[in-house]
Amino acid sequence: RERILAVVAKNGYTQNANAKNLKQSVNRSLLVLVKGVRNELFAALVEQLQGLVNNTPYTLLVDYFDEDTDEVQRAIALCAEKKPQGILFLGGNADNFKRSFGRITLPAVLVTSPAEGLDYPNLSSVTTDDFEASVQAVRVLLEYGHRHIAIIGGRPSFSDVSGQRFAGGRAAFVQSGLPAENLVEYGEARFCYEEGYQAMHHVLEEHPEITAAYAIADVVAIGAMRAAQDAGRTVGKDLSIIGFDGLALGEYLTPRLATIGQSVERLAREATGTLLDAIENGAPARRVTVPFTVISGESVGPVSY
Repeated sequence: RERILAVVAKNGYTQNANAKNLKQSVNRSLLVLVKGVRNELFAALVEQLQGLVNNTPYTLLVDYFDEDTDEVQRAIALCAEKKPQGILFLGGNADNFKRSFGRITLPAVLVTSPAEGLDYPNLSSVTTDDFEASVQAVRVLLEYGHRHIAIIGGRPSFSDVSGQRFAGGRAAFVQSGLPAENLVEYGEARFCYEEGYQAMHHVLEEHPEITAAYAIADVVAIGAMRAAQDAGRTVGKDLSIIGFDGLALGEYLTPRLATIGQSVERLAREATGTLLDAIENGAPARRVTVPFTVISGESVGPVSY
């Protein structure tokens, strides 16, 4: 010790605090994988997650990618590079998880997508009941007397959420006893304004008899509203539209958007708590379902012929 201290004194050595911290620090990052670069619900979720994580020793690493990307392969590559402590998947496809998630050993949470049928001990889920919420959305249209209805948006082959929402809307229509040909399904739109516009434009051109539409995301609904107006339809009068998500923007539209509301704050809080409990306490995987609400708006009204 004396010899070392003598060398230190002779050479004027001072401790480099940055180097010491770099050597001793533990990587406390959480990886957030966002499936969809223009999905405003996910943007709001990331903002909520950031606020929650700011109160912990962890930091967020956020990665955005297109809806047709395999999120699990993306996670595997980023885990090897970034060495996070856990993963939050915003959106997902069960087939991708079945193929590859077994290679991931970190705690992970699927947010907004269900993990049913994915029996991995390190994979939890926090979601809304998309099927039942979609049943309720289409029932709203039916209760207003609509008998020619379209379901638009999403790509069921890329997103389990899209599949559940289409299935729920279809189930409500079938239960009504109306002819199958009265229901139009258009599932070729990403979760964004532009493709919601194109979807509604296509449906109205091919099926002018449509009097109402369930858009499976608010961003799709907002694009659809603009397309309807450009086609000479008055939204809320001769064409009704209901969305899904409860984005704040919907409250400020004219007409105000009717939608299915899911709590972004609650989704973020449950997801963060579930992941940190697994990381810090070894808690087992769990399935959390966040309640939804049907939000009345001016974009839905009685059918007019």
